[in-house]
Amino acid sequence: MTAEKPFEGKVALVTGASRGIGLAIARQLASMGARVCLSARDAKRLEAAARECKQAGAEAVSVPADITRATEVDKLVTATEGLLGPIEILVNNAGIGYFSSVQDAEEANWNSVLDTNLKAVFLLSRAVAPGMIRMRTGHIVNIASLAGKNTFAGGGIYCASKWGLLGLTGCMAEDLRAHGIRVSAICPGSVATEFGFPGNRDKSKMLQPDDVAHTVVMILTQAPQSFISEVSMRPTQKP
Repeated sequence: MTAEKPFEGKVALVTGASRGIGLAIARQLASMGARVCLSARDAKRLEAAARECKQAGAEAVSVPADITRATEVDKLVTATEGLLGPIEILVNNAGIGYFSSVQDAEEANWNSVLDTNLKAVFLLSRAVAPGMIRMRTGHIVNIASLAGKNTFAGGGIYCASKWGLLGLTGCMAEDLRAHGIRVSAICPGSVATEFGFPGNRDKSKMLQPDDVAHTVVMILTQAPQSFISEVSMRPTQKP
């Protein structure tokens, strides 16, 4: 491990890594020496994303998975460990949005958002925690949202998923801190990606994926005796 490569030899698993915030995080970790497994549903885009990380000189693999299903999560973790080694860093980034009034939403909308934004974090964290406990070290970073703190019209299902994620993150941190495992949440405002928050916004004034990646690195490089439990991020100008 060096100052230029603080994650050298560490294995990181990043979900939702085929584009946007997840790809920016994977690319940044790879450039700093991590051996990275990128996961998402779109296998073709995922392979292209892994190639980008390899260009940073790091070892990177892609493992497609539907992380809302426990069996696929278990296969993903097993494949990552088989290809790269024990997972020390998990970034739960995968997420989807749905924006509509509650009275106009369907049960399927609720299930898809909560399964992806909340249930998947539970499944993945549960799957990697035993290995981290054995190593007496580990980092779990959950990409939440300022929507987990603020309400807005049409955001009922999405906000519910992110409020739940912040609650889960805090409880996981208490469950795991005695084992040397640090659990944190990052709450960005609107980020200039394909995600598609409602309303017309000036993307040049929005947060960029690399801003979130920078914050992940900040959290992961804290001194061993401390951890940042939560970070709220806003652009300097309102988009």
